[in-house]
Amino acid sequence: MTTPADTVPIRVRIAPSPTGDPHVGTAYIGLLNYIYARQRGGKFILRIEDTDRARFVATSEQMIFDTLRWVGLTWDEGPDVGGPHGPYRQSERTEIYRRHADILLANGSAYRCFCTPEELDAARKQQIAAKLPPRYTGACRHLTTEQIAANIAAGKPFVIRMTVPASGSTTFRDELRGNITFEHSNVDDQVLLKSDGFPTYHLANVVDDHLMEITDVIRAEEWISSTPKHVLLYKAFGWDAPRFWHMPLLRNIDKSKISKRKNPVSLIYYRESGYLPEALINFLGLMGGGMPADINNGTEKFSLAEMVEHFVFTNIRLGGPVFDLTKLKWLNGEYLRAMTPDAFFTAVRTRVFSDDYIRAISALMQTRIETLGQFGDLTSFFFQDDVLPTQEVFLPKKRTLEETLAFVQDQLATLEAADWTHEAMESALKKLGEEKSWSVKENFMLLRAIITGSTMSPPLVESMIVFGKARTLDRLRRFLEAQKKQPSPKK
Repeated sequence: MTTPADTVPIRVRIAPSPTGDPHVGTAYIGLLNYIYARQRGGKFILRIEDTDRARFVATSEQMIFDTLRWVGLTWDEGPDVGGPHGPYRQSERTEIYRRHADILLANGSAYRCFCTPEELDAARKQQIAAKLPPRYTGACRHLTTEQIAANIAAGKPFVIRMTVPASGSTTFRDELRGNITFEHSNVDDQVLLKSDGFPTYHLANVVDDHLMEITDVIRAEEWISSTPKHVLLYKAFGWDAPRFWHMPLLRNIDKSKISKRKNPVSLIYYRESGYLPEALINFLGLMGGGMPADINNGTEKFSLAEMVEHFVFTNIRLGGPVFDLTKLKWLNGEYLRAMTPDAFFTAVRTRVFSDDYIRAISALMQTRIETLGQFGDLTSFFFQDDVLPTQEVFLPKKRTLEETLAFVQDQLATLEAADWTHEAMESALKKLGEEKSWSVKENFMLLRAIITGSTMSPPLVESMIVFGKARTLDRLRRFLEAQKKQPSPKK
């Protein structure tokens, strides 16, 4: 199979899913695609992969646009700017995917699967019990035309799966790793089109990349195991595959994959917590080793334009780059200290003490204070970066530390899933309390102590709305992490 010729205009893309707050990993991969395109006079495309309707968050798409632009990235084609290869939302392309699924059915590269979720689950449990890798058994792979017609006539729902060759292997080239081979015995008959008519990532990804003339797929290394499926699909359609670049994953200090359990991963969090976009994009540019060490006298401080000028993709190290918040804070401090006093004042005024933020806080305080001097006493937690209540403050009298921390984990999971509205949060928290036999007073007082550092504050849920979801969740995570290092209280 051939790859795009060097003379073909370069086209790259990122394809985030609007399933919550924009992830810092999206900015990382977006930056690499942006640099690659700008270095080569190519096009950088933003595509929204919104076919996972169960996890779809209506406000997430605009947050993706806003935060990527906040860090300095711009795109040549996308849902909000248009372009010759639209639409750029996958939910608006479902008919295209269905037509292409029909092509695969017609040429034998895919088949209809009528297995029920219960049947699939039972087969999976049997494979696990037998210590076999769980995968589709192929039960529907050899249905006759008559059997298929009868199932359709009976109204049985079905998915469309790809037909992976029973033997042999698929080899593709990774531009950072060389040739990679997967035996077909280790490649599952992937679902391509779900029973609701929406495609899975694999079909939509390949069809969109081909129709949008993507020459280079630059994405995270976690997609390496999916690439043989994609290569097989390109072959089934008779298309040339793009070049593949799988970037090393961002890692925590302990080398585990970056996750919200150990680091804030929301771009919203970094924007709302006073990180400068120039510092964050600079920090992401340090990941992987693509920037020469002698730029700007080895200071590790450089602009987006300097990244475009000097970044070398073939220098990227495959060991996972460490997303070290200590280093990010140091770098952010370097940018802050380089500001003029007026610029620094403006940054503080607009990002920490903005009129909108102060106005929202003031609305909570007007009926709760007797002098303006008391304003700071009850609102300091809105402006503090780190609030850590003592056990005497947060631990309910009749609860152990262990069950309290377990309940905080439940509160965190509940708030992660909740819409950030008063009604949704209050209802979800009360329901959690009922399920876990925690009184409303215990439940909300515990949360108040963690968020504000005190048992006295403005209305809790209203305060959390003003404080913001990203920072609230981060405060809960930091609290839990800190408690792992604290001694148990004496009872």
